[in-house]
Amino acid sequence: MNYHHAFHAGNHADVLKHIVQLALLDTFKRKDSPFFVLDTHGGAGRYLLASEESRKTLEAEDGVMRLMAQPTLPAVIERYLKAVQADNPVGAMISYPGSPLLTARTLREQDRMAVCELQDGEAAALKALFAHDSRVAVLHADGYAQNKALLPPKANGAKIGRGLVLIDPPYEGQDAEYVRILASVSEILARWPQASFAIWFPIKQRRTVLHFLRKACALPVKSVLTVELLVRPDDSPLRLNGSGMLLLNPPWQFDQTLAPAMPALKQYLGEAGASTRLQWLKQAE
Repeated sequence: MNYHHAFHAGNHADVLKHIVQLALLDTFKRKDSPFFVLDTHGGAGRYLLASEESRKTLEAEDGVMRLMAQPTLPAVIERYLKAVQADNPVGAMISYPGSPLLTARTLREQDRMAVCELQDGEAAALKALFAHDSRVAVLHADGYAQNKALLPPKANGAKIGRGLVLIDPPYEGQDAEYVRILASVSEILARWPQASFAIWFPIKQRRTVLHFLRKACALPVKSVLTVELLVRPDDSPLRLNGSGMLLLNPPWQFDQTLAPAMPALKQYLGEAGASTRLQWLKQAE
């Protein structure tokens, strides 16, 4: 595997992904009953913005740092920025927290998370990061292969009914990755039918993701919502022009939670020809 997220931490794709992720987790916290989060591709958990990788691409400068410079933003974006700032000294941006760390900081005592990571160095970093957090299990393993071991989730011997599956693979082979995602989601639904899913996907040319979205709508889920940010026109297959979050079984009216963020993300992160999309592809009757 050649992909290393340290080159891309805090970019426009991370911004979209983590705004959606935190908003989803906040909805779970509205009820006292426990929830479970499975993060299938956890990465390192934290990324230094002064690292050689980050300085080589400067992608955070055109992502999270642009938002940090704005005086006021919609509440759903401000909530995300506060979570990022909480990993840094006051008035400074030294590190960027990855999905597992952002999740862990939202968990309550009764909630649980399992994080999978296949790369040796990043799995070791995750294990060190959560060594003293009994709510978090870190597995040095292929996240697609852990469904039987982890699901349905339990805490102290009792099943956990609610939860979220985060799927954010490296997409080194994009079409093959879609096949693995759909197969994994089908298996998870068979073991944990009430699960919600947040699946990140890259957009180079948007037409190439349409088949994946259609296949996802055929899964046995009640509702499907897509949230997309293109920071430039999708006229080049060689660049990451944007990304999306495919949400399966999201909370009711979750689009209304995200809607205020979309114009701001387009305005502050976009170039000429930028666009956003927030659309229900399937809704419960």
